[in-house]
Amino acid sequence: MQAAQQSYERHAPENTLLYQVIQENFESFVKEAQRKTDSRPFPLHVYQEVDDYLKCGILAYGFTRIQCESCRKEKLVSYSCKRRGFCPSCGGRRMNEVAAHLVDSVLPHVAVRQWVLSLPFSVRYLLSYNPFLVTRVLSIFMRVVSNWYEKAGRKNGAVGKTGAITFVQRSGSAANLNVYFHSLFVDGVYAIKNDKPVFIPVFPPSDDEIAVLVQRINV
Repeated sequence: MQAAQQSYERHAPENTLLYQVIQENFESFVKEAQRKTDSRPFPLHVYQEVDDYLKCGILAYGFTRIQCESCRKEKLVSYSCKRRGFCPSCGGRRMNEVAAHLVDSVLPHVAVRQWVLSLPFSVRYLLSYNPFLVTRVLSIFMRVVSNWYEKAGRKNGAVGKTGAITFVQRSGSAANLNVYFHSLFVDGVYAIKNDKPVFIPVFPPSDDEIAVLVQRINV
């Protein structure tokens, strides 16, 4: 059986509803926002994000010409914005690449549990402008959850350590400011037995245990 042939087709963002809405309404949105905030300057990074998105995938803003070595057929590959905001193309590609890397090279082949820490509005605003606070809050969150895993492991007769990887999210599904954490913990601990690390799974946390963890993080 022959392998399916792969071909490149430009994703033509200018034909999507999202692109058209932003292109047609962004300037009026900025003017209205400034009117409601006493004409304070609009954040420069937002301008840059939108400007780069409106150029992403558009041949007029740059491209690379590629040619097949065998058939000599040519294709034009448009430049991408490579932004982390709301570009569906770049965001989707980055998400797939990171997920593949985690599965292939980072996460062990054991059970994994996702832990999410959402924060009050007042704390979100503080963290959005202070990387140092982000690090401190994340350290507290990781320490509290890690301690729970270690205690749960000891209940199973295993003295060990857990492991995790965290993604810091800075916006919600509506592109609103919302700093929160997605953490992937291996759902258990690694203990040393016969000079080799052995994974020991633990039981899922109960509702009461979750409530206690929330109180400890809040303190």
